[in-house]
Amino acid sequence: MGDIAKDLTAGTVGGAAQLIVGHPFDTIKVKLQSQPTPLPGQLPKYSGAIDAVRQTVAAEGARGLFKGMGAPLATVAAFNAVLFTVRGQTEAFLRSEPGVPLSVNQQIVCGAVAGTAVSFLACPTELIKCRFASSALKLKCTQGALASIGSAAVAVKYAGPMDVARHVLRSEGGVTGLFKGLFPTLAREVPGNAAMFGMYEAIKQYIAGGTDTSELGRGSLIVAGGLAGGSFWMSVYPTDVIKSVIQIDDYKNPKFSGFFDAFKKILASEGVKGLYKGFGPAMARSVPANAACFLAYEMTRSSLG
Repeated sequence: MGDIAKDLTAGTVGGAAQLIVGHPFDTIKVKLQSQPTPLPGQLPKYSGAIDAVRQTVAAEGARGLFKGMGAPLATVAAFNAVLFTVRGQTEAFLRSEPGVPLSVNQQIVCGAVAGTAVSFLACPTELIKCRFASSALKLKCTQGALASIGSAAVAVKYAGPMDVARHVLRSEGGVTGLFKGLFPTLAREVPGNAAMFGMYEAIKQYIAGGTDTSELGRGSLIVAGGLAGGSFWMSVYPTDVIKSVIQIDDYKNPKFSGFFDAFKKILASEGVKGLYKGFGPAMARSVPANAACFLAYEMTRSSLG
């Protein structure tokens, strides 16, 4: 198999592993991000991540933690195939000679380029996921993140991820509606993947004691992948919050005029903590999910020769 085919295949397997391990955490993260700030004297809908899990399981069963997985499951192959293939081709472009390991700085560049490419797949997928998860809160205002800063919006109840897509295509500007939030998606994916792939390489080289990391075992790959995934969210989490509230903003009566407007309004109404809603579940998801992703990727690619 050629390098592109290997990366396509290994990236697909890695992405599937990441999705299966990480989706329940992601569901809780979105619920916490999109819940409204309670009125004075009232308690928030969820007191924290554990309470969000408890309420979700009580109301919907364990499968409620996997709600909205249809859209990312349908695109996980393409997403991770693009991520790892673009990264692999960028590695080949930067490599001085075949087989020569790249530096950490070169891997940062590879991650940034790969992040740019996958943003165009991540944006519509996550818009669908955020809309569907937000509708499941059954609030007076479906767009809970908007309600948290005093916005009124029209509640929409979706039957499933495909129903979200149909609604956006029919009522929110067609295909362009699915790319609402593209700028914050780029602002998350480019630096986030640069940090992740740079950290992954740095930890591998540290464990190996040099640039040759080809002999590292599974345990080392799990550690490197998990810490690399954590570095993604550490570097870009507030951007993800802004992306989410923009994507669930009301189309006809938008609260936010753009990325910087959303940033200012969240900061003004909730302070810095408003930019870190759901941070705990995101970190709790990222470490095991990315450990699974990188391990599956490396093992699959190695098995392909």
